[in-house]
Order: sequence, then structure tokens, then C-alpha cells
Amino acid sequence: MGRILALDLGRRRIGMAIAVEGSAAHGIGAMARRSLREDLERLKRVAEERGVERVVVGLPLNMDGSEGAMAGEVRQFGERLRTALGVEVVYQDERLTSFAAEELLKQRGMSLKRMLEAKRRGVVDEMAAVAVLDDYLGRTERG
Repeated sequence: MGRILALDLGRRRIGMAIAVEGSAAHGIGAMARRSLREDLERLKRVAEERGVERVVVGLPLNMDGSEGAMAGEVRQFGERLRTALGVEVVYQDERLTSFAAEELLKQRGMSLKRMLEAKRRGVVDEMAAVAVLDDYLGRTERG
């Protein structure tokens, strides 16, 4: 079974999670965005070090399911990623994943100050990537 890397692409950071097909997703951090070239190089290193065979990219859809401007940017990045890594790139609806990650932190009793710090450190981005990958794994298991 192959390793799957999930990405939550934001303007400032990229949240990352990984799983082996059939197992639970877990976060592996978030990286600050730099240039397209640097982002692709760093993601290529992550993918090679972890033996990734597929990348799942969170696709930001509008609440009605249509694609907005950011979705087009994400698809362009995904195509560049496919070329740079030489692996399959698929897209997964990421509606509300960042919101769900923030809600989970609130439920765990995190104060507003700590929540802002967690956002700054990329914890929310990482948790959003985990949610994207969990959703993808659940969808593929259901067929």
C-alpha cells in the first residue's frame, strides 16, 4: 500500500499530513510559503523522504460546491506538483476543514491567545491537512 501526502494550501503556509492507505492520517507539520520554486523543491524532498506515491490537495470550494478563484490557483499548483514529483495528484473538497480544526482546538479548551499562537505556528494548517486526508481516505474506502 502506498503512502499518501495531503496538503492544505494557504497563502502563508502549507499544512501537511501523511498516511499509508488503510491507516489513519497524522500531521507532519506546516511550512511557510516562499516562492513557487522553493515550495515545490521542499515538497519534493518531503515526498521523497517519506516514499509518497500520491498527493491529495485540498480544493477550496464555495459552499454551493462551485470552484472559486482560489480553486484555480490550487489546481495550477497541483499540476506543477505533479510534474515536479512525478506522482499522482488528486483533489479533495476542503470546505470547512480549517474551521473544523479551529473548533477542535476550542473544544480542547485552548484559549484565544494560544489559538492565535497555534495559527501562527501552522497547527491549524496541519490539522486541516489531516482533515483533508481523513475525508479522502473515507471517500476512497466507501468507493
